[in-house]
Amino acid sequence: MKSVESRKVDTVELVKEYLENPVYKEATIVQAEILRSIRKVLDEKGFVELLPVTVSPITDPLNHPHFGTEFEYYGQKYSVTKSMILHKQVAVLVHKKIYIVSPNVRLETEDKMNTGRHLFDFVQIDMEMLEASREEVFDVMEDAIIYTVEKIKEKYPDIIEKYHPTLKTPSKPFKRYTVKELKEKYGDDYEKKASLDVDEPFWMIDIPLMEREFYDKQDPERPEVLLDFDLIYPEGFEEAISGGEREHEYEQIIKRMKLKNTPPEEFEEYLKVAKAGLLKHSAGCGIGVERFTRWILGLDHVENTRLFAKTPGKHSI
Repeated sequence: MKSVESRKVDTVELVKEYLENPVYKEATIVQAEILRSIRKVLDEKGFVELLPVTVSPITDPLNHPHFGTEFEYYGQKYSVTKSMILHKQVAVLVHKKIYIVSPNVRLETEDKMNTGRHLFDFVQIDMEMLEASREEVFDVMEDAIIYTVEKIKEKYPDIIEKYHPTLKTPSKPFKRYTVKELKEKYGDDYEKKASLDVDEPFWMIDIPLMEREFYDKQDPERPEVLLDFDLIYPEGFEEAISGGEREHEYEQIIKRMKLKNTPPEEFEEYLKVAKAGLLKHSAGCGIGVERFTRWILGLDHVENTRLFAKTPGKHSI
């Protein structure tokens, strides 16, 4: 384990690195095009862009270890937003198709420092559709990814040639593989091995029941799996998107909370909305902007895709 001193950042040296290393300028140019292109596709498909929720009394519990980001303000407890999933379930009752360019804070443990994929302060484009299936989400996001890759290759061929000359525009529809199929073929480290074994993104579907949260919809016909998915980038870049269909019925949400040992009292206001029968079936996902940039440019670490990156376990500015 590195000492605290060895993880400190010299601010002057970091600013010099921003000025001297062209990767930051070129990555942020590409990243700006990613944002423009995905917005264009979603806007043309009738989605309404909403403002992000940065703090809330209700946020995603997350199905992995993390530190708390809670605070109290005028007698009410808040948390920095880890994901807007629960807000999206309400927002689609107002607009049937929504998206948000959403900052997320997830204080990951320092063992994630060198994965190349993790920041503890990152941005994702969150989308949700009312009365939609995961297949409809696939259709939208495949269009968004294909259009974005084509646009970047068209506008910035020199940058792509410099960083990722083998970048391939994916073909639609993306392939689908169940977790069961991938485990049988690749063993325990199936996601990483499968990512290294393909040259186009693919959808990983049918996540086992206990591997996700209470809002992820259990397949009524195959209760051991969820109507969930991840998009996996090729060439070892791994997870790109996570999403699924959502639970919306009160009794089923309570049942799932008990299975996950999620304290219902932490989601009291959310459960009131569900109990009143206001929630409806929806589906959606989030695509990480920094990870998309990393894959497009074939970079080693997401911290090179943006200025002022926050990497788990490292000091930053």
